[in-house]
Amino acid sequence: MEPAQATRMCFGPFETDLRSGELRKHGVRLKLQEQPFKVLAQLLEHAGDVVTREELRQRLWPADTFVDFDTGLNSAVKKLRDVLADSAEEPRYIETIPRRGYRFIAPLVDPNPPQCLRHRPRQGSTPHTKLPPLSQPVQS
Repeated sequence: MEPAQATRMCFGPFETDLRSGELRKHGVRLKLQEQPFKVLAQLLEHAGDVVTREELRQRLWPADTFVDFDTGLNSAVKKLRDVLADSAEEPRYIETIPRRGYRFIAPLVDPNPPQCLRHRPRQGSTPHTKLPPLSQPVQS
């Protein structure tokens, strides 16, 4: 990917801007801490490939940092899954590769605005509103 293309990525209803560190769902910015966002960025940059736990450790914590790595990484992945409404048992976005790492499994959409925007609801629309059939009389 060219650097200009690699800064924005879209998948499902989500859009990321790797340069600004923002994650949006249907155009609404979501709160995501720095470490979980770094995990997401690493997975997106290597979508479809296994990103090892060691590769994530190197990206998240400098070599001279002493931290409970397993707890920190597990917490970051859990927070990321919570924001994405994803699960380890039935993943839509992040697949766990036992004892090795993680893989981003959702298809990435062309980051051009028309492609990303197609996942956003239209202004004033309520996509889950169900109207009664016209054949039923309206009760007053």
